[in-house]
Amino acid sequence: KQWYQRRVRGAADWNLGSPDWSGRMRIVSKGDRCIIRLEDKVTGQLFGECPIDEWPSIAVETVLDSCRYFVIRLSDVSGRYAFIGIGFTDRGDSFDFNVAISDHFK
Repeated sequence: KQWYQRRVRGAADWNLGSPDWSGRMRIVSKGDRCIIRLEDKVTGQLFGECPIDEWPSIAVETVLDSCRYFVIRLSDVSGRYAFIGIGFTDRGDSFDFNVAISDHFK
């Protein structure tokens, strides 16, 4: 496994009261592929995808000050990527998110 340096500090610096985007998240697990899909909650239009090749991974990192917030690595087919912060209002949803990804890599 490849090890990486944790860059994520905390969600306290984020503007949590006014997110830049809100939508639906799907974790798609098929064969050896696991992808987080961010979609518009009304139209289903794709906002971004986060392929996860291994677990733990640089693709999904928890922040240091909360179990409900993460930084994920969105990427496109050309290889460009961007790190964005995501969060859950409910701690149970955050737990389910972690379990779904972990279960894929068992």
